[in-house]
Amino acid sequence: MKRILTLVVWLIISGLTSVFAQNSSKLAKADAFYNAGAYYDAISLYREDIDKIKDKKELSLYLYKLGNCFRLTGNARQAETWYEKAILRECPDPKVYFFYAEMLKMNEKYDQAIEQYQKYKVMVPNDPLADVGINSCELAKQWLATPSGYEITNMRALNTKFSEFSPTYASSDYTILYFTSSRQGTTGGKNSSVTGEYFSDIFITERDNKGVWSKPKPLEEPINTQYEEGTPSLTTDGNTLFFTRCKVSKRNKLGCQILVTKQTDNGWLNPEEIKLAADSMIVAHPAISADGTELYFVSNLPGGNGGLDIWKITREAGSDEWSAPINLGPQINTPGNEMFPYIHPDGTLYFSSNGYPGMGGLDIFKAKKNDEDKWLVENMRYPINSPADDFGIVFEKDREAGYFSSRRNGGRGADDLYMFYLPPINFNMIGKVLDDKTRTAIPDATVKLVGSDGTVATMQTNVDGSFRFNLIPNTDYVVVASKKGYLNNKGRESTKGLTKSNDFEMTLALTSTAKPIEIPNIFYDYDKWELRPESKEALDNLIQILNDNPNITIELASHTDSRGSQEYNYELSQKRAQAVVNYLIENGIATDRLKAKGYAQTQPRVVDNNLAAQYPFLTPGTVLDKKFIDSLTSEDQKESVHQINRRTEFRVLREDYQIPGK
Repeated sequence: MKRILTLVVWLIISGLTSVFAQNSSKLAKADAFYNAGAYYDAISLYREDIDKIKDKKELSLYLYKLGNCFRLTGNARQAETWYEKAILRECPDPKVYFFYAEMLKMNEKYDQAIEQYQKYKVMVPNDPLADVGINSCELAKQWLATPSGYEITNMRALNTKFSEFSPTYASSDYTILYFTSSRQGTTGGKNSSVTGEYFSDIFITERDNKGVWSKPKPLEEPINTQYEEGTPSLTTDGNTLFFTRCKVSKRNKLGCQILVTKQTDNGWLNPEEIKLAADSMIVAHPAISADGTELYFVSNLPGGNGGLDIWKITREAGSDEWSAPINLGPQINTPGNEMFPYIHPDGTLYFSSNGYPGMGGLDIFKAKKNDEDKWLVENMRYPINSPADDFGIVFEKDREAGYFSSRRNGGRGADDLYMFYLPPINFNMIGKVLDDKTRTAIPDATVKLVGSDGTVATMQTNVDGSFRFNLIPNTDYVVVASKKGYLNNKGRESTKGLTKSNDFEMTLALTSTAKPIEIPNIFYDYDKWELRPESKEALDNLIQILNDNPNITIELASHTDSRGSQEYNYELSQKRAQAVVNYLIENGIATDRLKAKGYAQTQPRVVDNNLAAQYPFLTPGTVLDKKFIDSLTSEDQKESVHQINRRTEFRVLREDYQIPGK
């Protein structure tokens, strides 16, 4: 894989001469490059002769190889095209569907990718990466629609059309940055047969007091050599450097090692290899902990979970003797590849992986240990992650800010460095307390804010009824407004899951207790007093009012229209009022807080502004008594007035009720 640091295939090209002598065709040469990992050099040879292949099966396999070459050199768009061609020619290798899906995902064609993952899953039902891919596509669509609060900026002054990646801080004030680059001017000065870029070196840049970064320059020997160097990691004092070097061993087998060197007044000492595996193995991407006692790295050592895994070695403080490698296990490592670890001073592990659900290629993840000492892994989401490869992150110690590398669209070319920053998140509750009838402001009302984290804040409303609270992230809130002579009212709000600053607006309307309060939507059958089922929703709201106002007692009043004898209507209205009281008692309201009273037709409704707006033939202040009803000429209007008079109300009797025993 290209991200391990491109291996120096050019050193073993001479070893392929015998193969070329046996079969000098371009396809044979391309196969030799392909098998050696020289994917960039293989591409042109494959494309020149691939149209000469007549056998359909053989052609499909070469198309598949060409797709692999583009995938492994970081060109997802071309890889998608060649995988599709291989599938159209019925490539027999089922893995072509998986890689085709992977490229569709990296090109943001999520629905098409899901179809291909499903086809692959039918062919290879035991590969868990198929389900990971399907889940990734569903999550990616959600994450793109709901980005996190991070702000990112392409570091155009540091980037080139070549690759820049794996930044790390080299000073405690964050003004010196080391990173890896394959730009022109590297020490080896030769091109990689794997990617077509120059062999990578470690570069340094410094930021001045105006915030301007200097032109990057490569570290001198003995750090950078003719081989591949990169992925630097420094101790907190900046005096010990760990990095990766990839080259060919004496047996002409490709491998990568981690080296360490110390800085003196005369510069860096000759690096020494930390011997962790045979020269042919991959040991790369070092990350030293803040206290210097743990070194995390990537390897294909035996005993892993599949692909490349993250391992660590430990040592006593002040010692140079490291332990044997320890695999971080399946809590971190997957059947895919885990790479580019970074250990934050607070103990959080950051790494990149294509084995967890993610947005495209490599995604950046963070892992924290819970109270049971188990790692909990979380995707950093968009915009830290993208459909392309995202990797190599580094943080400031006390701030959600730093740098990472990405191959996303919109960069200067290949892998680019990006700055990221999480602005402070501010949440405010801005509200007003109003009279629910007049819609006028209620000054000096008490507003109480209660948070799920246990915080409580109280304030009085201003002359205009306004109030304001500062809220904190990841908290549920209840806001309660109260004032003597009014029923309490409350609202709810939550900042959980929000990643951007926001002002919440809330209006709390309080109901005056000076006049009876109608309970709408209380229904009875004709000449009956049993509550109809649709009445219970309105009564449940009344139960909530009584629970929110535990110090009030009320009278439940039932009113009839003027038809029928007053004696009969008294009895009917009393039974209806009692039915309401019985329902409230059955639902936990104390009996001594309730009084039932039937008023028959003795208290006709008086028209208010709301009624007048609803019924244009009514005038505010009109008493809807029998005399007024008889004056109406329309039977429909008369029936409307009768319906208005048939109502259930409550009025507050006391506001000093105390629960017995409390």
